[in-house]
Amino acid sequence: MSVLFKTLGFSLGLTLLFTLVTYLLPQVKGEAPVEKAVDLGSLTMESFIALGDEIFHNKGTCTLCHQPAPLGRAPDIGGEDMVALANKHLADERYQGDAKNAEEYIRESLLHPGKYVVAGWGKKGSNDTESPMPMVDKPPIQLTPIEIDAVIAWLEAKDGGEVTVALPTAEAAAEVASAATADDSGKAPAPATTAEEALAKYACTSCHAMDSNDVLVGPGLVDIGSRLSKEELRQSIVDPNAVVAEGFPPAMPPDFASKMTVSELEMIVNYLAEKKG
Repeated sequence: MSVLFKTLGFSLGLTLLFTLVTYLLPQVKGEAPVEKAVDLGSLTMESFIALGDEIFHNKGTCTLCHQPAPLGRAPDIGGEDMVALANKHLADERYQGDAKNAEEYIRESLLHPGKYVVAGWGKKGSNDTESPMPMVDKPPIQLTPIEIDAVIAWLEAKDGGEVTVALPTAEAAAEVASAATADDSGKAPAPATTAEEALAKYACTSCHAMDSNDVLVGPGLVDIGSRLSKEELRQSIVDPNAVVAEGFPPAMPPDFASKMTVSELEMIVNYLAEKKG
């Protein structure tokens, strides 16, 4: 009888332990970012530009890479005259994109960053033909057309340039809402079913090389499983600023794991744990 009670007690203890772990891990369903509420009736160009500033420094996560040297892993566009810089790049003989002016160039660089890669800032080994930057209208950043316009307006205005982006109309906002509703009936993207899908969904490979130690934005992870335990790997995602890799700035968003489901987080942790180099 004592053996039975011990067995039941052990089973109950395990159940409580797993329940506790489940509550400690992120529980959100990975819902897609929603458009920042904008009162179109009172929106002015000044407030639209301010919205772009806020998006650039927060939801857009632009400053994770676009910082002054030596922390910057991409051109410091926040500290540059972006209109002048855009025109300079348009005149570069390497430019093969479709933009004809600064506004079009900035939009193209946000939506199709691979069209033109600034010399010295491409993925290592690509000879500046591949950009490490993700498309901002795709997960995990997923800016709306209005948010993208706001960022462009701020980049044009911040150094005294003329803003060529028009204020959003009620019709434009309705189109954004309609498109969001039409996309899978407004449901959040389905959870990833494999580690590879999860890594792509959260753009992990835009910052980390998985098959080498090459530095993209963050360190390469080809042998990360031989250096960190599963607990340490999990902590590096849930609380990325707890321990920062030597030589790298604390660039990973602290709420990154809150966008994942528990299963997605665990798939990534298990995948990385198996990378022994």
